[in-house]
Amino acid sequence: MPPGHRFPMSKYKKVRKAVQSHINNSEKQIQCDFRVSPLATFEQLSTTHCPEYIERYLSGHMTDAENRNIGFPWTLQHVNRTLSSTGGTVAAACDAYEEYIRRCNLHQNNDGQTNNAHLCWSAHVAGGTHHAFRDYGEGFCIFSDIAVAANILLQKFPHQSTTTTDTAAKSKGIRRILIIDLDVHQGNGNAAIFQGNDKVKTFSVHCRSNYFSKKEESDLDIELPAGCTDDTYLSTLKHWLRRIEEHPFDDNNEQGKQGQKPFDFIFYQAGVDIHKDDRLGRLSISQEGISKRNHLVFDFANRMRAPLVICMGGGYPRDDWAPILNAHAGVYIEAHQYLSSVLEEA
Repeated sequence: MPPGHRFPMSKYKKVRKAVQSHINNSEKQIQCDFRVSPLATFEQLSTTHCPEYIERYLSGHMTDAENRNIGFPWTLQHVNRTLSSTGGTVAAACDAYEEYIRRCNLHQNNDGQTNNAHLCWSAHVAGGTHHAFRDYGEGFCIFSDIAVAANILLQKFPHQSTTTTDTAAKSKGIRRILIIDLDVHQGNGNAAIFQGNDKVKTFSVHCRSNYFSKKEESDLDIELPAGCTDDTYLSTLKHWLRRIEEHPFDDNNEQGKQGQKPFDFIFYQAGVDIHKDDRLGRLSISQEGISKRNHLVFDFANRMRAPLVICMGGGYPRDDWAPILNAHAGVYIEAHQYLSSVLEEA
């Protein structure tokens, strides 16, 4: 990045090191592998984005106005960073669902129990680029990693209707995906990309007075006032997660009647720019509040019995980087702690 650029690019390495150090030294050891994010391919990006837009970005033929709207100058190094940001989320999602299938098959062969098969979570210490649209980017986002990953999951693991009572067989296809976006800004790009798509549902909780472009329509948008503190934020999130659980975007809840899960996969865009010390956010959520937010999402994913992928999202430090770095790292560390505790109790 150019000297003095306002995007905190070095946070990714700092957060990854903090998470890796904590987990490697944790007494609660569950399998947790750290892998280099692969670069997304043109074919993968084309599941979601306009091929002409992809080509112009990769080849450096974006206009100055387009690059200004994105917020980054074009460089080959940044192209690789962008492809890694998307490719890592794709890899995390595919790995998580493939592991879920493996566990379902293993449990089915052994004793017919699949109680914890869904607790195969993955996380990307990057991504969450939810302001990218099909043919343009904005707000530091070029391609939507979550949207690309969701579309690849739907292609790679298509849902097939079956009347079998075999639990594992029912688990081998993805019928519907939920995106939980808790960044301070609306997940406008994902909302637009999946508008009218019943296979991917978008849920965004964000600040009412922090739109920097046209508001889009998610399947469920919840706006919170500027200055919102922990109590309001957490009670609102808890309420709407319960509503989604009870009425998962279906008036008649037909999938529940047929014994199908409401969602076969969940993405969590875990932006921490809701933090009271964030430079660009306008909410006033404490570190404790963010931790409680994370736990609400983890509990929800567990109750939904769906594999989960966590992505980083926004977080913009002031002069003191510690609060934002700790909040980012906390998302991943708390996910590891949550899985460890749940599996210990099983």
